[in-house]
Amino acid sequence: MFQEIIKPRFVETDALGHINNTVLPVWFEAARTPIFQILRPDLALEKWNMIVARIDVDFHGELHYGDDVELRTYIKRIGSSSFDVFQEAWQGGEKRASGTTVMVHFDHQNKCSVPLSDEHKATMQAHLYPA
Repeated sequence: MFQEIIKPRFVETDALGHINNTVLPVWFEAARTPIFQILRPDLALEKWNMIVARIDVDFHGELHYGDDVELRTYIKRIGSSSFDVFQEAWQGGEKRASGTTVMVHFDHQNKCSVPLSDEHKATMQAHLYPA
């Protein structure tokens, strides 16, 4: 698991005083950086080898401005060329949101998926979501 603390910004609130629902995918993407580094350690965009195939976010409770949010990032599934990143947003000791992103190891020049190496899979295994 990877952990990151986010300090919600006032601009991220909506008219009801909650963190806007459009903010969670952005926070989750930012917290996926350690996962990106498994496949592209230098984070070089000209050599980028991933795409997002799907994003789902479930809201379990309200998130508010003024209190830190802990983002927890796990690997939930490892396939031959794709993997699922599962993330949770915690505030005040409660899980307020969770989401899954399907990532594909991808060759942008040839526009096709590429199998994950055994090394990549082994590194990901260390961050699996607890069953």
